[in-house]
Amino acid sequence: MILQPGSVTLSDLRALWSGEGASLSPDAWTAIDTSAAAVGRIVESGRTVYGINTGFGLLASTRIPRERLAELQRNLILSHAAGLGEPLKPQVVRLIIALKVIGLGRGMSGISRAVVERLLAMLEADALPVIPAQGSVGASGDLAPLAHLSAAMLGEGHVTLKGELLHAADALQRLGLEPIQLGPKEGLALINGTQVSTAIALDTLFAAERVFGAALVAGAMSVDALKGTDVAFDPRIHAARGQPGQIAVAAALRGLLAGSQIRDSHSDCERVQDPYAFRCQPQVMGAAYDLLRQVSGTLTIEANAVTDNPIIFGEEGISGGNFHAEPVAFAADILTIALCEIASISERRTAILVDPKLSGLPPFLTPDSGVNSGFMIAQVTAAALVSENKTQAWPASVDTVPTSAGQEDHVSMATHAGTKARRVAGNAAGVIGVELLAAAQGVDFHKPLTTSAPLARALATVRAQVPFYESDRYMANDMAWAQAAVLDGAFEGLAEFSLPG
Repeated sequence: MILQPGSVTLSDLRALWSGEGASLSPDAWTAIDTSAAAVGRIVESGRTVYGINTGFGLLASTRIPRERLAELQRNLILSHAAGLGEPLKPQVVRLIIALKVIGLGRGMSGISRAVVERLLAMLEADALPVIPAQGSVGASGDLAPLAHLSAAMLGEGHVTLKGELLHAADALQRLGLEPIQLGPKEGLALINGTQVSTAIALDTLFAAERVFGAALVAGAMSVDALKGTDVAFDPRIHAARGQPGQIAVAAALRGLLAGSQIRDSHSDCERVQDPYAFRCQPQVMGAAYDLLRQVSGTLTIEANAVTDNPIIFGEEGISGGNFHAEPVAFAADILTIALCEIASISERRTAILVDPKLSGLPPFLTPDSGVNSGFMIAQVTAAALVSENKTQAWPASVDTVPTSAGQEDHVSMATHAGTKARRVAGNAAGVIGVELLAAAQGVDFHKPLTTSAPLARALATVRAQVPFYESDRYMANDMAWAQAAVLDGAFEGLAEFSLPG
């Protein structure tokens, strides 16, 4: 795809996350060249401008001689490549590189065409720097992780080249590339920015989309397994409240249940109300949907933003604080809250399905209970994941710790918020996976009655990998498959919903 910095959409970002290649628009190259030339003129003029011919942070008042400016930029990268922890996964690193290209492509960073071309070349070659997950506090840019990205272009650190781990210098040599030489401000432009925290949050958002869609499918299938009523999804109820997410979720649930023989078989029964986990799905899931839409807007803006410092406006390098990742931290914490609730209400539905007093189904969804325990411990695992999510729900964004000798005295913790949210997304996928297995088991108990067409497709997806439980068997593999299927998007497209952009 051709990236137009400032106008990249959520769909574009999702495609980049999925591995699509990218190039920059001609307008962006013109803006890059203009900004780089402006930095050159600033250096020639002898004026003192932060980050171009000064030290950094607390050393901002230290003037650097012209003959040492290249050394300054290289030393900046090497000294800041100080992360720890497990490497970020390839999908996230691809997004980081793409987001860095987008931000630099706005033409306000004073960076040369050659540096941006190198980033795009690494993306095209699937040469992904190894970036430790820990080390950013989400202010003054994601300094440590972005320094690891930048160090790879200097031939330092490590790179995975099409999945093979290599020293960065060896990877560059294999690609026929020389280590890059950084000019004035270029190192600072590379490590200032919110691209790491934004990429982690986007990775979580795209996972959350899949979790949300699968949760709608699981919730509707659970309604059929329970022989529950869809009266609570009547559009008049939701129009009377007016919450857009609630209205959309109710419509999606009606669409998922339309044409179900199971539903029609008890249309004249005396049941008028189901437990909240079934009846209030539009209210709970709709509120979560509204949060996902809010987050998608924030992260799309941030993906297109100039978060460098100083920013080059004409012949001026103006120092500010766009590198502070508070919007991203809030967005990631909001994602965590939404994912916690999506998983929580799902686990409650599973708990009801396994309880014969509430569901009317065989105990623990097994035809021969007593000898067989059925879904007893699967529900316990779902409960454990929900409880673990609660421990992750405290917002990272309310924390701060002073850094850089007090110069960077308030920080966002955006990378913490994002990595925590991604862990919660994985847990939520496990919970939804358990519900899908339980709901499929419940629906099969109602044969020869059939469920709706979209739910039948979901049931077929499950049954292609997980046979009906006639008796107990090793269950962990089935649950692991279901969790992975949710995250891999196996149930995408069955429920009618989408995020803007």
